[in-house]
Amino acid sequence: MNLDSYVDERLAKDGITKEEFWDGYEDFKIGVYLKEIRLNSGLTQEELAKRIKTTKSVISRMENHSEDVKLSTLEKVAKALGKRVKIAIV
Repeated sequence: MNLDSYVDERLAKDGITKEEFWDGYEDFKIGVYLKEIRLNSGLTQEELAKRIKTTKSVISRMENHSEDVKLSTLEKVAKALGKRVKIAIV
């Protein structure tokens, strides 16, 4: 199944518009990026949490339910992983 077929199937199943689907994807994508960067850095959620003085559950929520991540927290995570945050409004 290709991406277009998957999206069409999800739209029909969930009764949502394409805009709603892609908005949700953008939220989800941030969490996927954070997890990928953390794993590539060789850190567990607990190790990253210690670096930014928070809990493992906060890291898990960011990676799995990233629709409302504070910019300040995102900057702490990026710094702990040797990265920086870059924001674009297009």
